[in-house]
Amino acid sequence: MIIKDSRLDVMASRRSQYPDQELFEFLLVGRSNVGKSSFINTLLSRKNLAHTSSHPGKTQTINFYLVNNSFYLVDVPGYGYAAVDKKTQSKFGMMIEEYLEKREPLKRVFLLIDFRHKPSEDDLLMYNFLKYYNIPVTVVATKADKVGSSRQNKHLKIIMDALDLVVGDDLVVFSSITKLGREEILKKIEDLTINVI
Repeated sequence: MIIKDSRLDVMASRRSQYPDQELFEFLLVGRSNVGKSSFINTLLSRKNLAHTSSHPGKTQTINFYLVNNSFYLVDVPGYGYAAVDKKTQSKFGMMIEEYLEKREPLKRVFLLIDFRHKPSEDDLLMYNFLKYYNIPVTVVATKADKVGSSRQNKHLKIIMDALDLVVGDDLVVFSSITKLGREEILKKIEDLTINVI
């Protein structure tokens, strides 16, 4: 897939603000410091379309990035960031749940997990939450460039054992530095948006 055009189209905090175009959507979820902004920028070959920050927890709305005028990447607030107060965390949780409950254009979720570490309790909760809604998931193991090649199989096994992926879900090892996994993710999106029954 060649990315010709991308832009932040809508920033929403409730359902009434979601885009009304009937385009497929791909949701990105993950911990606040897992690299979602870098993932978006790498996928779309843009430097600062999604703003990376040294202060996790910056995303406070559901952001719809329109890509090639044909689908949306949807970024939601990160979870597990201690500096965000409980009330705000709860609000983020309700925003995400409202989106997941009845969002028919949603085709797949990309759950970003730091490749360097065992999935956290929050990661496991999010995966099980997505499975409750029967939403297909691709786990994206970010920051792969920080894990030596001799240790990658070990880290992969740790993640796979912890999540116990259901049939139909998969995992892609990803790096925004080396672009590892970029083409695989774009191919997955392309297959899901083109091969419509």
